[in-house]
Amino acid sequence: MKIIVKKDYESLSNTAANIIKEEIEKKENFLLGLATGSTPIGTYKELIRFHKEEGLDFSKVVTFNLDEYLNIPYTNSNSYHYFMEENLFKHINVPKDNIHIPDGNAEDVGKFCREYDKKIEDYGGMDLQILGIGENGHIAFNEPDDELYLGTHIAGLTESTIKANSRFFDSIDEVPKKAITMGIGSIMKSKKILLLANGEKKAPMIAELLKQEKVSTKIPASFLLLHPDVVVILDEAAAKDYLKEV
Repeated sequence: MKIIVKKDYESLSNTAANIIKEEIEKKENFLLGLATGSTPIGTYKELIRFHKEEGLDFSKVVTFNLDEYLNIPYTNSNSYHYFMEENLFKHINVPKDNIHIPDGNAEDVGKFCREYDKKIEDYGGMDLQILGIGENGHIAFNEPDDELYLGTHIAGLTESTIKANSRFFDSIDEVPKKAITMGIGSIMKSKKILLLANGEKKAPMIAELLKQEKVSTKIPASFLLLHPDVVVILDEAAAKDYLKEV
């Protein structure tokens, strides 16, 4: 696990985007795993700039998103379909057919989840997966629990996650209670993982994660410690508790 600490969110975003750019330029038909939430927005802005100003080509990039709320219209401004369109897809030249986001309105959700994982495998597996981390240690919507799913599945959201996500909604009552998410096994199959974290609220969990000597389903992100190629990119605020212990 490689740990990079940058001064601020802008530097963090620039560093992450540069790594992604370098990886995309190495390989045709690159499979890129995408995350939502506030953390990767700066990275996406930088990738858009690379596309518009430096000609970064997304025409052969294939994307798979980590998750989507269950039973929320795609046109809802809080759906992850809407988020990705507004914050990345409509600004770059990725073909529509190359974009994959979990279908929270699928008629048979279980079947959709199985097919989603198979589609990633059929493409040859994820080349790079972007991740954020929750204050409770969740990655994607894999919440702390006694057991964790390997594959894509329906996940119930914890109260802390619902509360954290309520900042995007008019009220906490509007936040969906369930989502479709890639499982820990799906994420761990990625060839390379970027874990991004910024802000003081993430500092306690980052310190907890990086001092771990064992993995625990109570800290889903701890399974990343088993992966051979994880780059953790932090701003100074998110790294402050960790740096006290180094």
